Amino acid sequence: MTTSAPHDPKARELFEEMARWPVYDPHSHIDPHRPAARNFDEVLGYHYYTELAHSAGMPADRVAPELTHRKRAENLAEYLDRIDNTVQFSWLLEICRTFHGLTDEKITPKNIGAIYDRADHAADGATWDREVWDKTRLEAVFLTNDFDDPLEGWDTRKYVPCLRTDDLVLKLHEPSTAQRLRSVTGIDVQDFATLRQALAALFERFLMKGARACAISLPPDFIPRRATPKCAVTPVRRALHQMDLRPEEHAEVRSAVFWTLAELCADFRLPFDLMIGPIRNVYPAGVAGGRDLFDRRVSLHDYRELFNHFAGVTFPVSTLSPDAGAELVAYAWIFPNVVPMGHWWYSNIPAYIAADLRARLQAVPKTKLVGYYSDAYKLEFVLPKFNMYRKVLAETLAEDAVRGRGWTLERALELARLVLLENPRRLFGRSDAEASARI
Repeated sequence: MTTSAPHDPKARELFEEMARWPVYDPHSHIDPHRPAARNFDEVLGYHYYTELAHSAGMPADRVAPELTHRKRAENLAEYLDRIDNTVQFSWLLEICRTFHGLTDEKITPKNIGAIYDRADHAADGATWDREVWDKTRLEAVFLTNDFDDPLEGWDTRKYVPCLRTDDLVLKLHEPSTAQRLRSVTGIDVQDFATLRQALAALFERFLMKGARACAISLPPDFIPRRATPKCAVTPVRRALHQMDLRPEEHAEVRSAVFWTLAELCADFRLPFDLMIGPIRNVYPAGVAGGRDLFDRRVSLHDYRELFNHFAGVTFPVSTLSPDAGAELVAYAWIFPNVVPMGHWWYSNIPAYIAADLRARLQAVPKTKLVGYYSDAYKLEFVLPKFNMYRKVLAETLAEDAVRGRGWTLERALELARLVLLENPRRLFGRSDAEASARI
């Protein structure tokens, strides 16, 4: 199964036109210093393949980090026949055909050596990065930057910085977090007042480097509530000095830092991406990246005070649980500042995308839809993932809009262009002139 043009003629025409467009990717984990894979282990090492193979019977130690890159790839190839029904395998096949000249129908232990050799780009460096970028027709890809990332050494118009704030909210009590914050800002953070100064300094530094968003991934038990400095002063000070905290003090610290970040997003006019729902380390014996799950009890109702209070802040929201789509549609329906963004992690398969996409297209204003992001760790994955989404979008528009409502193909493509390009460009502050210059 590879991403191919739809069988339906109208959907195929829509898909083929979308495939000519540039890709604007508003969330990834790309390393801008090494964006494309230098060897095939960096492709097969994507957590989808290691966790699926492990789920299908591969012992976790077959992809242990101490093994050589080639050995890990060879070991995992022995189990690919067990997962070749999955959409994730289709991404892998498309990568091999698009970038590494594969003509075989499958990836097996017999041809893995030849694939590995063709995918060896250790000596090519930036040349290979540019080739993958150009074949993908990338316009921009957003990064996930630690708050103390130096933000140096790459073109920030192409690889766009994004301030990731998980550690600040969830790990302020850990010794390294406060020290990193002091080091990167030059502010002697000792209390709530100096903490806010340091956080503001982070925003200023990121904006100077071209950042377009602030982002955070939040566990299902997190409930944002308005910070009260009087209540937060002592817990924050105790956290900064690594003193023991009671559970209610931990909650106060998390709330205070998160609410301050939202205030700074309002002050600096940055969108605040919320990625809601992962529970870490549910399966400790799993492979790296394959240990986290979601909790269906999470609800956007817990975020109502945040959305109401910060009416001027745009919140692009992704929820991890596939059955949370209806609630996200309803909140985007009512709240002007809530934007459904992409299809994240466990929801990122065509069956779930199709259901969520159909609801969003039918119920949410078209100017608020941000269709997709890759969540990729290497550039090679951007194209097959976006092609998967383009296919679902084309099929949905052909069925619901063209045949169902009598739209012309041109009108359907106008909507698709909003979803894939114009809305994310506008939401994340990319001007039309700048966008034209990148195409």
